Amino acid sequence: MDLTVRIHKHFEDSAEVKLQSKIALTQPIAATAQAMATCLQHEGKILCCGNGGSAADAQHFAAELINRFEIERPGLAAIALTTDSSVLTSIANDYDYNQIFSKQVSALGRTDDVLLAISTSGNSVNVVAAIAAAHARNMRVIALTGRDGGKMGMMLKEGDIQICVPTQSTARIQEVHLLALHCICDGIDHLLFGDKK
Repeated sequence: MDLTVRIHKHFEDSAEVKLQSKIALTQPIAATAQAMATCLQHEGKILCCGNGGSAADAQHFAAELINRFEIERPGLAAIALTTDSSVLTSIANDYDYNQIFSKQVSALGRTDDVLLAISTSGNSVNVVAAIAAAHARNMRVIALTGRDGGKMGMMLKEGDIQICVPTQSTARIQEVHLLALHCICDGIDHLLFGDKK
């Protein structure tokens, strides 16, 4: 198979998964935008975590909130728990890598805050630990997952929301995660600032 055919297949597979996800994920994405907008209206903040590509998504989302998405507006409170190398390495060295997010959630999280927990498999041990820490702080959890939702999907409580991409492919899950995060950004902006341009 030459590269042109392979590339076309990636585009077609991505479009197909996105269309399937549109049906499955519209309601949880809308509920997430509402939950996060309410959190921000009540002086809460969004804490975001994930590993690898999901860490990049956590940082991307926090940047969109703090700076701006597509409209001019005040910055919104968000922290990517993936960015402070001194904090991450000290926790990993002194305790355990599996606690790199949970210790930050315990230190920074408050009852009115929301944890955005991202894992394509839903089984990332340090993200699972972050959810447990968020629950201990009475925080609401948004789980951005794929496949069957993994351990993260099973540990969610009433009021939590799961956005689970219905495919097995890590690449396709990550592509839909990014689209979902952009939808959430747009939804938050619409709810808090209307249709301002």
